[in-house]
Amino acid sequence: MATVVDVRAETSHAKTFRLALPHPSIHLAGQHYIVRLTAPDGYTASRSYSVASPPDGSAEIELTVELLPDGEVSSFLHEVVMPGDTLEVRGPIGGWFVWRGDTPALLVGGGSGVVPLMAMLRLARRTGRSDLVRLVVSARSPGDLYYAGELPGPETTIVYTRAAPPSWPRPVGRLNGGDLPAPITPDATAYVCGTPGFADAATGLLTDATIATNRIRVERFGPTR
Repeated sequence: MATVVDVRAETSHAKTFRLALPHPSIHLAGQHYIVRLTAPDGYTASRSYSVASPPDGSAEIELTVELLPDGEVSSFLHEVVMPGDTLEVRGPIGGWFVWRGDTPALLVGGGSGVVPLMAMLRLARRTGRSDLVRLVVSARSPGDLYYAGELPGPETTIVYTRAAPPSWPRPVGRLNGGDLPAPITPDATAYVCGTPGFADAATGLLTDATIATNRIRVERFGPTR
């Protein structure tokens, strides 16, 4: 069981939950945890959520959860859970979509797909290796941008698809090849996370940019209730 020690809003429809685990976490950037809820009648529901916090050997992790329409688990977390509550969690899980912080990485995320990539960016910044990472994130509008107070920086490019801040240098529109950093480090591994449609489109842009398919790691997600 994990204890909720903090809850904060990231956007109007996303919250970050800081959890204290029974033991220090040894997760890798890109891994996830499963949160399991059990009703009084024994009914259970489980969902997987990426870790947003970087590996630091502490006993706390952060999970950022998007509120989904009629979502069983996300609705409970957003509407009921508060600091002091306990949650059943299992993890860390995953060995493919991980970055260990010592090789070049190109990160491409759409919407809530930025969550595991934020763990990678935070790791790079914490260890003084921001030179290894470039993050391109797509968001519908400024109000939909996760980690808005922290994410911007020399390592990041923000693409708004529907509405942008005044005087934003890039016109609104879908992610395109011109949004990718140039030149792309030849030995970089690309990490793509988002909806199936976004992931497929981003993968196509990366291959068009001559990144070998065996250097592209993709994590797709869809709405789960």
